[in-house]
Amino acid sequence: MNEAFIDNYRFLAKYNRWMNQRLYAACETLGDEERKRERGAFFGSLHRTLNHLVVADQIWLRRFAQCGLDHGITLAGLDSAVLDLPPGSQLDTVLFDGWDELRAKREQLDAAIETWMAGLPETYSQLTMRYSNSKGVQREHPAWQAMTHFFNHQTHHRGQATTLLAQAGMDVGVTDLIALV
Repeated sequence: MNEAFIDNYRFLAKYNRWMNQRLYAACETLGDEERKRERGAFFGSLHRTLNHLVVADQIWLRRFAQCGLDHGITLAGLDSAVLDLPPGSQLDTVLFDGWDELRAKREQLDAAIETWMAGLPETYSQLTMRYSNSKGVQREHPAWQAMTHFFNHQTHHRGQATTLLAQAGMDVGVTDLIALV
């Protein structure tokens, strides 16, 4: 596997952490009531959107860890403390009602994602992932496709979050990936 291909995912992990730090810093300036205000977004509020990202990240990280185990590979950073999603959690589950706990989990996840990417074996992206999606449909595809989705999904919902922040009068600033270069 081309090292540049894997480096791309490492870069996306770095961008992910950078943008989450900026997003959460902007959210920090809002009160709890403003973060939880219903604003008509897919998950309603900024707080619920950020909770969705935590839930979805944990679901995907569990799948990535299991894919590794299915192929005899233990992935650095993806341990039980990171993958502690409660049984029965759904994509709209609010895991953390409190801001400090939500922010702490986001920071833990971002660190774990970077650790996972830093130690990612070159062969991992070509492994076949097998799992059931949230509707119980069996899926099977190369890991690199799920990895691409994983980072794209985060960007998608962070875009929604920046819109919700703009509605609350906050400007997150430049969010373009190239700004990290």
